[in-house]
Amino acid sequence: MIERPPNQPPTAGEGSSLFGDVPEIDLSRGRVDLALVRLRLAWRTLRDGWSIFVESRIGLLSLAIIGVFALMAFSHPLLMATVWTPDVYDPVTGYAFDQFDHPASPTWRHPLGTDSLGRDILSQLLFSARSEFILGITAALVTVGIATTVGAVAAYYGGLVDSLLMRLADLIIALPGISLLIVLSALFSLNLFYLALIIGVLGGFGGTAIILKSQALSIRVKPYIEAARAAGGGHFHVIFVHIIPNLLPLSLLYMMFTVTGAIFAEAVLSFLGLLDIRMSWGIMIHTANVGGYLLGGTEYWWLIVPAGASITLLCSAFYLVGRALDEVVNPRLRRHDG
Repeated sequence: MIERPPNQPPTAGEGSSLFGDVPEIDLSRGRVDLALVRLRLAWRTLRDGWSIFVESRIGLLSLAIIGVFALMAFSHPLLMATVWTPDVYDPVTGYAFDQFDHPASPTWRHPLGTDSLGRDILSQLLFSARSEFILGITAALVTVGIATTVGAVAAYYGGLVDSLLMRLADLIIALPGISLLIVLSALFSLNLFYLALIIGVLGGFGGTAIILKSQALSIRVKPYIEAARAAGGGHFHVIFVHIIPNLLPLSLLYMMFTVTGAIFAEAVLSFLGLLDIRMSWGIMIHTANVGGYLLGGTEYWWLIVPAGASITLLCSAFYLVGRALDEVVNPRLRRHDG
């Protein structure tokens, strides 16, 4: 070790700075503070958006309808574990032994009656609600995940990448969706998960990607995007940290519309008998049709009305919630007093 004379000041690189001791910066504390600021901003944005959403009575009513169906979905396993016996109330293999003729009209033990195979309609209705939520939410998450990424990437890079992705979207839009699903279900055994995956992929690379790309184009020219590039942010950082988070409000809006389309598509395919699933509202209507009760008028209403009304109400509720969220996302649609 080289010793320095007592009166000689330290040189650069020898244990201390020429400008004296420099305090160390706690980077972890700075990250925590930044995360707290972002959390507060997100909470304020959510609160402001909710205050706008509650002004829509249709939106609140639709949200309440969705809540009722969610309670229906959660209530079925609880009823099966506490009140109902599987031999009678299982939605697929159950049989109402207390009834002699099937389909049986509503009674106290079977509030919505039984179908032609002796199965409880209410149990089928509650069980199917869970399937519809799983299908709709899974398809919506896949659609939004793909569409947000595709839209952001196409808007950021432009050029050949943009052309390829947008031509693929145009091709998917040109395909008849239900007809394509019918062909795929005839060729392959589709269960609920595969159906949600196919609907999500078609929606993610289709029209939703085009809409989110148009929004991403307006975000790409914002000053903070240029600041992120100037600070050394790479392509991945700019896309996934700055562009995609600003697309999420619009993505949430189109999640609602995707749920509506997924539930409707499942009902059509189940009615045609093309899906490999245990029970759904479409299968309930399919069973009534196979038994010859679909055109029987109001005599066997409990075979058709509960499932048909559930499909209509849940699809309409998600669509109307999406319309109410449109006013939150797009300020130009808001109603101004005076």
